[in-house]
Formats: sequence, C-alpha cells, structure tokens
Amino acid sequence: MDIPSKRIYEMLRIPPATAARKAAPGVVLDGRAGLAAIGMIKLITVAQSIVDDSTAPSADQFDVVKWLGQWIEQPQPALGGQKPSELLDTPTGIELVCRVLGALQSGAYL
Repeated sequence: MDIPSKRIYEMLRIPPATAARKAAPGVVLDGRAGLAAIGMIKLITVAQSIVDDSTAPSADQFDVVKWLGQWIEQPQPALGGQKPSELLDTPTGIELVCRVLGALQSGAYL
C-alpha cells in the first residue's frame, strides 16, 4: 500500500505491542486485529473489482493497492471530510468506506 506498517496499525487501532506479536510468521490474527485485517482485505477487493470492470486500456497496469493506500489517507466529502483511514477500526466504518469506494465505480454521489 506504500504506507509504513506503523501507520497501518495506527489506522486499524492495533496497539504496537499487539502488532509486533502478530507480525511473526505463522501467527493467526484474531480478535480486533483479525477483524481489521479482514476489513482492509474487503476494501482491496472492492477497489480491485472496480479496476477489473474497467474498460480503460491501462487498467491491467493499475496498482490498486498503492492507489487505495493513497485514497484512504485523503479527506472524502462523502464522509463529511473525514479520511477513510479514520473509520477503519469498526465494522460499521469499514462498510461505510466500502460504500463510498463502490460509489466511485458507478459515479453515484453520496
């Protein structure tokens, strides 16, 4: 995502000690950290779906994950000026961000 892992953990409200413990190979993410990771995967999936449905010739070269990393750090009018990254720590926030992201595909104004 071209975002330092420390910032990702901050966005997902994962304490540094938990992040260090869970970052080891083979460790299963559970609880809040697991839900946060699933939420981020959901966002990547929505963004990838938008690109997959694109008819633009350069769509196959588009870096979805890098773009998403930049987009979630930008204030969005549809979120009342909040950054999507400020809402990723709850299932409701993730759903809201997914809805805004999905609206980009259809051009719907939220």
